[in-house]
Amino acid sequence: MVETVQDTKVHTDKPTVIDSAKSADVSARKKALLLGRMLGLSSEGDYRPSSASITERSAYRAQKLANQYQSNLETIYKIAISQTPSDVTGMDLDADWAHQFFQLAEQIHNRKMQELWGRILASEITNPGNFSLRTLTTLKQLTHKEAQILEKALGMSVLVNNESKLKLVIGFKHAGGLGHLFKKPTQTNIALSQFGLPYSNILTLIEAGILHRSELETGLLSSKKPINFALSNIKLKLTPKSGQLFFSYYRFTPVGDELAQLIHFNTDTSYIKALKAVFSQDFRID
Repeated sequence: MVETVQDTKVHTDKPTVIDSAKSADVSARKKALLLGRMLGLSSEGDYRPSSASITERSAYRAQKLANQYQSNLETIYKIAISQTPSDVTGMDLDADWAHQFFQLAEQIHNRKMQELWGRILASEITNPGNFSLRTLTTLKQLTHKEAQILEKALGMSVLVNNESKLKLVIGFKHAGGLGHLFKKPTQTNIALSQFGLPYSNILTLIEAGILHRSELETGLLSSKKPINFALSNIKLKLTPKSGQLFFSYYRFTPVGDELAQLIHFNTDTSYIKALKAVFSQDFRID
């Protein structure tokens, strides 16, 4: 016997599955039963799942899913239209890229994520070639929570000197020098977890293919050559106090670099203060 959502006295004029599941004081069983709507197990109009055959329920579910996919695409398309300038010459999309885009985009249900997909489509119509199919595949698998983690990481990332790719700087090391012949290099880290980016979140971005797995290091920095950091609209000039210092950082993958073009992020001013406090030990900061 089919157990339907109707058994919980939930009617079709109530909020959607996701909205209902978010309401307060809803039991786990009721939340589970609400998922029945996604399977075509909710009575709607003249449709009664308890009296329908499994073939009829399957066809009904497929139609509901097709309708949802169509709604997702239309929402993303409307967002793209609103983001597309009328005073710029448009470009024809690559046919294979467009086909894959729409196949992936139809499965994006979260409104915030739909806005990202809409911006991608608008960007490609205006200036194609910025977003690869690999990036689209990664983005499809990215949850809204993971996108928020990426936003947080980007808000702590810097452009170094004239480079165009962001780096997530996690600290610096002192190589030793003549006065430290028998000492290991010392590591000074920025406590990123204090600003909402614990190491578990970094691992999440690594597993998602957004950050490279290995922690990287610069070569030894010259004490006579300052390094320029750009964080959003904030610029810092750091000059090493010795020639035995180098940065440690995570680098974004090509997919991460492409996604960075989509995410609107701001740099936390308290993070800037912490960065200055950490680096002022061995760098002059202007």
